[in-house]
Amino acid sequence: MRQSVPEDHVLEIKKINYKSPIIFAGFVGPGLAGPLSVGYMIEKLKMNEVGYLRSKFLPPSTVFIQGRLRHPFRFYSNKNGTVCAIICEVPLRMEGLYNIASTILDWAQSKGTKEVVILDGVASDEHDEKIFCAAEEDLCRIMSEKGISMISQGFITGIPGSILNECIMRKIRAITLLVKASHTSPDPLAAATLIDAVNKVYGTGIDASDLRSESEKIGIEFKELSEKYKEHRQADSGMYM
Repeated sequence: MRQSVPEDHVLEIKKINYKSPIIFAGFVGPGLAGPLSVGYMIEKLKMNEVGYLRSKFLPPSTVFIQGRLRHPFRFYSNKNGTVCAIICEVPLRMEGLYNIASTILDWAQSKGTKEVVILDGVASDEHDEKIFCAAEEDLCRIMSEKGISMISQGFITGIPGSILNECIMRKIRAITLLVKASHTSPDPLAAATLIDAVNKVYGTGIDASDLRSESEKIGIEFKELSEKYKEHRQADSGMYM
């Protein structure tokens, strides 16, 4: 007898006492700026894996990084339950993004989250170390005070756009921090610029020097994932400026 496909949900593997955490999220996009920066935050803040997303809309694939097998869509938290991270290392198709975004925000609201920050890249031929943002008006003012310019107009599509839309409907503060990133290869320098912006706005104090000094090595390790993104970029691109 054929079993029914389970509904999308976050399978929690570790119990944490959450304290209205801020959530940082990174998804496959130009230069892999999102997952590279969020993955680096997870490492430097010594965050623990607390769950992963189970969804019939995820592609039938898994991830090997440095020989280690891991689920492609993971949730992390620091030990105090004040900062969480969501990282996805596979390209997502447009089909099912609403379900995935809703599942993420259901989980976020259950933990008392009041703010979601998406780190992402904008496809470009060169990285200029400038940071931009897209957010609701009050957050844009805060970002401007930190020297981060608002993007005047454009479209945010894919999973970042789906999450931002869902945040607006649920009255959760949401922002995306954007950096110009390579559209042909992994871009650790763009990820480092995102980390610098996170430090400036949220006081995380993360040293991004490893991203800069080991950019060539990181580029090689994530080259295959970058190639997968290029195959799907028509459906999964982030910001059009």
